[in-house]
Amino acid sequence: MKPFYNGLKLGILGGGQLGRMAIQEAISLNIHIAVLDPDSKAPCAEIANSFTLGSITDYDTVLTFGRNCDIITIEIEHVNTQALKQLEAEGKKVFPQPAILEMVQDKGLQKQFYAQHTIPTSNFILIENKNELSTCGIEFPLVQKLRKGGYDGKGVSVIKSLAELDKAFDAPSVVEEMVKFRKEIAVIVSRNEKGETAAYPLVEMEFSAEANLVEFLYWPTDESIDVQERAKAIAISVAERTGIVGLLAVEMFLTDTDEILVNEIAPRTHNSGHHTIEAAATSQFMQHLRAVVGLSPGSTAIKTPAAMINLLGENGYSGNAHYEGLEEVLSWPGVYVHLYGKSQTKPFRKMGHITVTASNLETVKALAMKVKERVRVISN
Repeated sequence: MKPFYNGLKLGILGGGQLGRMAIQEAISLNIHIAVLDPDSKAPCAEIANSFTLGSITDYDTVLTFGRNCDIITIEIEHVNTQALKQLEAEGKKVFPQPAILEMVQDKGLQKQFYAQHTIPTSNFILIENKNELSTCGIEFPLVQKLRKGGYDGKGVSVIKSLAELDKAFDAPSVVEEMVKFRKEIAVIVSRNEKGETAAYPLVEMEFSAEANLVEFLYWPTDESIDVQERAKAIAISVAERTGIVGLLAVEMFLTDTDEILVNEIAPRTHNSGHHTIEAAATSQFMQHLRAVVGLSPGSTAIKTPAAMINLLGENGYSGNAHYEGLEEVLSWPGVYVHLYGKSQTKPFRKMGHITVTASNLETVKALAMKVKERVRVISN
């Protein structure tokens, strides 16, 4: 296989914003990026070295695409793993590995993996339909997650009592104990074929109750060194026990008693790592590229305190995207805008993100709130 700097062809399944930001870093290493996506107007379509219009869940399409690449990776986990297994059998490097993707695609298998490997997580049980909710043994209120197909907050329902069973999914699900947490946190880990790992410092996330998506992310955390080190150790343990090659985002709950419980994992670049573009010595996108092409990990050191704000389409607006207040915030020092190239907005669609930096976390948080209050994604 040719060296990465001689135009190695890296195939990405999925052409969304994660792939777009990976391409921006790949240019620096002269890596040829080929993208497969079913949307001709996908964020990657105009900037990839080569773009193939087609389904990432169709066996033959993925197989044909992968055979024309040196290495295959993903920017979304909902892909055809059988085709990836065949490519792996033919000698292609597929990172993350198809077996890991299959586990992550099924939240039930994820939870069973945590239990089998003594990874701390909330109590759970697997059910086949909503009729089993009343006798599953998990007390109300409880959290029901569809085993397959959930994404970006979809496929998750909080059931507070038997009277709310009509809200439940009537499909194979994971039923989890409702965790009383005080913070949602995440650690992103990279791992290469040699088994070398590197973990970014802990980040804190605040979610939008309405959209069930990350609204703010703060870095670094003000949690104790003990909490930070335990979270990092758990995340590295998950990466090592899966054997992943690439990037792994480990989302966790921090309880009132400082217990840390793994919520979910994502075997790819992740929303919880966008701040690393400006605020870390190595961005998560470069780190992923380094891992899959066989390089040692870059430094994960903090360059500056930062916050990240997701730019979501405003509720009630659909159509041609218009960014209200964008020009103003771009005039403020420490504000960095990343638009994803999506011409059409709709409620809660991820349209971009803004990172803000300053010399201390207090200033960062104040600036982030100003940005959030000023910028809206609406339609015209």
